[in-house]
Amino acid sequence: MSDTQTGHEKTLTGLIPALAGANMIYGAGMLESGITFDYGQLVLDCEFARMIKHTIEGVPVNDETLAIDPIKEVGPGGDYLMHEHTFKHMRSQSKPELIDRKMRGTWEKAGAMSAYDRAMEKVRYILENHKPEKLSDDVLAKIRSIVVETEKQMGI
Repeated sequence: MSDTQTGHEKTLTGLIPALAGANMIYGAGMLESGITFDYGQLVLDCEFARMIKHTIEGVPVNDETLAIDPIKEVGPGGDYLMHEHTFKHMRSQSKPELIDRKMRGTWEKAGAMSAYDRAMEKVRYILENHKPEKLSDDVLAKIRSIVVETEKQMGI
């Protein structure tokens, strides 16, 4: 079952290796040490992976992103949140598809849907609408040859 603990564990087991230089996240969609696979968890894990990638790529640091001019313009005690620069840049730091950032009251009025339920909505949409591209005959032949060669090597 995907829950708060799962999200915590998935984020840490993805983020810590990434911060150490790993370039692969293992176990997307897997629960219970890989015994269970869950499509909703897979969609959530994709969101976690996007966030981890964004973190690893770092934040550009320049006059524009540091907001030097707006800081000078607004000054101490001013309202930075309502400044045009803030609106221009605030979405570039985080673009979640499933994480809901609404205030509690707004979220409750909208149905109080959990992140997992939103993920399952996306799963249903994908399963109903995705049209996978067919592999070319050349690619299929190459895959078959790899399988045949591997089976020979393994004595199958």
